[in-house]
Amino acid sequence: MTRHPSGPRDTRRSRHRRRTLSLALPLAAALAATPLVALPASATTSTPTVANPGFEADGAGVASPTGWSSSGTTSADYTESGGHSGSYRLAHWSSSAYAVDTYQTITNITNGYYTLGVYVRSNDTGSSNYISLSGCGSSTKTTYVPVDSDGNWLHIVDYVYVSNNQCTINLYSSSAANAWTNYDDVTFTAGSAPVAIRGGDTSSLYRGEQLGGVYYNSSGTKQNALQILKNGGMDYVRLRVWVNPQDGMNNEATLLASAKEAYSTYGLPILLDLHYSDTWADPGHQTTPAAWSADSLSQLESQVYAYSKQVVGDLVAQGTPPAMVQVGNEINAGMLWPDGSTSSWSQLAALLKQGVAGVRAAYSSAKIVLHLAASDSLSTLESWYSTAISDGVSFDVIGISYYDYWHGRLDVLQTDLNGLAAKYGKPVMVAETAYPWTLANGDSETNSVTSSNTTLDPGYAASSAGQAANFRDVLSIVQAVPNGLGLGAFYWEPTWTVVAGNGWDPTNASSGDGWENQAAFDFSDKALPVVNQFAAR
Repeated sequence: MTRHPSGPRDTRRSRHRRRTLSLALPLAAALAATPLVALPASATTSTPTVANPGFEADGAGVASPTGWSSSGTTSADYTESGGHSGSYRLAHWSSSAYAVDTYQTITNITNGYYTLGVYVRSNDTGSSNYISLSGCGSSTKTTYVPVDSDGNWLHIVDYVYVSNNQCTINLYSSSAANAWTNYDDVTFTAGSAPVAIRGGDTSSLYRGEQLGGVYYNSSGTKQNALQILKNGGMDYVRLRVWVNPQDGMNNEATLLASAKEAYSTYGLPILLDLHYSDTWADPGHQTTPAAWSADSLSQLESQVYAYSKQVVGDLVAQGTPPAMVQVGNEINAGMLWPDGSTSSWSQLAALLKQGVAGVRAAYSSAKIVLHLAASDSLSTLESWYSTAISDGVSFDVIGISYYDYWHGRLDVLQTDLNGLAAKYGKPVMVAETAYPWTLANGDSETNSVTSSNTTLDPGYAASSAGQAANFRDVLSIVQAVPNGLGLGAFYWEPTWTVVAGNGWDPTNASSGDGWENQAAFDFSDKALPVVNQFAAR
C-alpha cells in the first residue's frame, strides 16, 4: 500500500501522477536482450581472492583485521560482533571526529573489469563515507555509503577497469564524533556494474517553457533545462500523455512537442508513460477518459489498442520513437476503473494485452514496462506481476515508483528490486523518485511534501545536499541489483519549477504545482547539486 497523503493532497501529488530514427538504434541494441544493460567486455580469466572478507578471522575488538591494513585514525578501526552473515563485522567509530581507511591490495589480477561488493550500515549523515577501488591503473571509482535510518544492512557496489594487474579495496569513513559505519562480506569479482539509465521525467517542461519558464546552470548562466540536465549526465527522458485533458495539459500535441525537443534536439531516448486517463493516474486514481466512460469492456479494449497504436505511431512518424513504453501508470489497483480494476483481474489483463499489442503494432522495437508504486511487501508486488504473467500479459521491464518518505527506507527498495529481478529474470528500474531540497513553498499551492504531512527520512535532510545524496543513493541501490538487472532510475519532474499557468490541476489554470521544493532547480531557477548525480557511474 502506497503511503501517500490522503484526501485532496493525495490527488495533487497524484497529479504528480503523475533527427532521425538512427539516433535510437544504439540504445535499441542495448535494450534488445536481457539484461537490458550493455556491459563492457571483460578479459578477466583469474579469480582474485579477498583475504578475510567477512572479518571473521580475529573475533571482536581487533584493529586492522587480518588481511587488511588501516591508515588515518586507526583507533577508529576495529572488529565487533554482529556481522551481516557471520559473527563479526568491521566497525568505524570514535568518540571524537575521525577519518580512517581500511584497505587491502589484491595483486596478480588478469586485467579487465572488476566489481567490488560490500554490505554496509551507517548512521552518519555526513555523506563522506565510501567504498572505492584505487590504484587499479585507471581512475579511482567511488560509491558512497547510504544512510539507512532503520539500521538494516544495504549492499552497494563499485566497479573499475584493472589495467596494471592489481587493485586496492578501500573502506573509508570520515565522520563526526560518535557517528558509526559498518562494513562486511566484501566481494571482488570479474565484471562491471554500470547504471544504463539516469533519467528524468520532464513532462511539464515544454508547457512551462511556452509560458516563460527559464533555467540557469549552477554558474548562473541561462540555458535550456534539458541542456543543463544532459550536461549533468541525464541520458533519458520520461514523458506522460493523457487522453483528453481539460486544458490540454499533457495531451498528445504537448507530448509530440516535448519528444521532439528531447529526442531531436538533445538526443535523449524516450520512455513513454501512457496514463489512459484525462488526468493523473496512480494507485488511488484511475479514472476512465470521459470519451470512453460509457464503453463496454470490449469497446474499452478496442479504445486502448487504437489509442496506444496512435500515440506511439505518431511519435515514430515524427522521428522520435520511444525506446520504452509504460502501459499504464502505477497500476497497482488496475486502470480504467471500474472495468480494469484488479478486483476483475481477467478484465485488467485484457486491457493490458490490448495496450501492449497496440504499442507493438506501431513500433515493435519498443520495450514494454509495467509500472507499479513500491510496496512495503515484496510478496504484494510479486503477486501482482505473477498474476499478470499467468493471465498472458507480455512485458519486458519492471518499473516501480520509489519515494523514500512514502515507501520506506532504502532497504525496502533493495528488497523489492532484488526480489523482483531474481523471481522474474527481468530488468528492474525506478520509474519515479524525488526528494525535497527545502520544505519552504515557492508558490501559493501547498507542497506535496511538507513537514506536517510527511515524515522525511532522518538520514536525508530537506536540503540541497540531502536531496542530492538521496538520489545518489537510490541509484546505488539500483546499481547493486544482481546479474546486471538494475536498469536505472528516473527523477520525477526535476524541471517543474514555479511558472504561472503550469500548475498541477488541468481544471484550474491558477493552480500551483506543489512540487517546486523537489525540483532540481531552486526558487531562482538555478541548478541544484542533484543535477550532478545524473553523472555516469
